[in-house]
Amino acid sequence: MTTLKAVYINTTLKRSPEVSHTGGLIERSRVVLEKAGVSTTVIRAVDHNIAPGVYPDMREDGWEEDAWPELWPLINEAEILILAGPIWLGDQSSESRKIIERLYAHSGQTNDKGQYVFYGKVGGALVTGNEDGVKHVASNVLYSLQHIGYTIPPQADAGWIGAVGPGPSYLDEGSGGPESDFTNRNLTFMAHNLVHLATMLNANGGIPAEGNVPSEWNDGKRFGFEQNPEYR
Repeated sequence: MTTLKAVYINTTLKRSPEVSHTGGLIERSRVVLEKAGVSTTVIRAVDHNIAPGVYPDMREDGWEEDAWPELWPLINEAEILILAGPIWLGDQSSESRKIIERLYAHSGQTNDKGQYVFYGKVGGALVTGNEDGVKHVASNVLYSLQHIGYTIPPQADAGWIGAVGPGPSYLDEGSGGPESDFTNRNLTFMAHNLVHLATMLNANGGIPAEGNVPSEWNDGKRFGFEQNPEYR
């Protein structure tokens, strides 16, 4: 497990050093991963001038600045990615959506097996807020990650929202967030499941390169697909 790397991307709208409640939940999760022998890195997206768009380097599409190419190697080298963020109006933050779009920019790239570049990596989601939306945001994030090639283990999300309606946030005094057994159980299970699946994939060379290599499809190989199958 000591060879595994995990990257958390905090998609809070608050720049450092302002307190991030999502950051508080990330720190709880990091402790579990690091005790399992995983090295972790946290990127607070809003602290970096990441341009919006769906290309690997938006400077080639007219933007004067784009920090994404500098961050991409950290993400690409990690076997585990956890996208973490707050809820606004019942949905993920604008920073979260932007990061997903920038990840999508690499979805046409391939790994050393010829598979899409995120094959063999695992993904998870952490969500914080003081109003409803944890499951909605997590389902959106996890769907997006698996769609571009990440593998999602069981129970790959955790979150905290407190009582429904405006109220205290995760790190606020008396919120009950850090003491929530439900949240703490879920983030612990999530962390271990991410490690288990990443370890399994790492030990077995990732996802087998059979029936999922785009260059072979483009060359005419169909992996058992029939255009006009016989119906029996």
